[in-house]
Amino acid sequence: MSDLVAAARHLAARGLSPGSSGNLSVRTPDGMLLTPTGSSLSRVTAEELALVGFDGVVRRGAPSKEWPLHLAAYAADESVAAVVHLHAPDSTAIACLPPAADGLADLPAYTPYRVMSLGDVPLLPYAPPGSPELAPPFGAAVAAGRRVALLANHGSVVAAATLDRAVDLAEELEASARLALTLRGLPARPLPRP
Repeated sequence: MSDLVAAARHLAARGLSPGSSGNLSVRTPDGMLLTPTGSSLSRVTAEELALVGFDGVVRRGAPSKEWPLHLAAYAADESVAAVVHLHAPDSTAIACLPPAADGLADLPAYTPYRVMSLGDVPLLPYAPPGSPELAPPFGAAVAAGRRVALLANHGSVVAAATLDRAVDLAEELEASARLALTLRGLPARPLPRP
């Protein structure tokens, strides 16, 4: 529990979850432990964390309304142990751009870390926050081996084998988005896709 609270506060301190936006979860034997609804990640306490079973039944607390998004990742791949969903400014800005011709996010690969860590980043269709329509596209992306995605006009979502890795990927995505926006319109040299 303390790891989840520490990760939430770390991401908030980095400016990656403005206001009461963003949510994190970790897999447990009983389901998923999730940050609460309507609470700033900077103020989350262990006592507020909610528990939602893999059957979608809330066992304890008031989970984020985005819990189906998290559940979809856990159902899609048993190796997923953590999910981070943020409304970080730069990655959300990229999520507001039209997709590239291949349906991926308009996120050029300017650094080797962008290529090695993030891979192809799908831009998933828009659905209102908390709606059931958000979950299936992310579940399908995770089942296809994707670990990082952007939700159109909404934000980022990352699934990983550890909480630390999910946090690292979320930060790498935000750094890549910031770089892409900074270089937009300049004669930058993207790396070739592998």
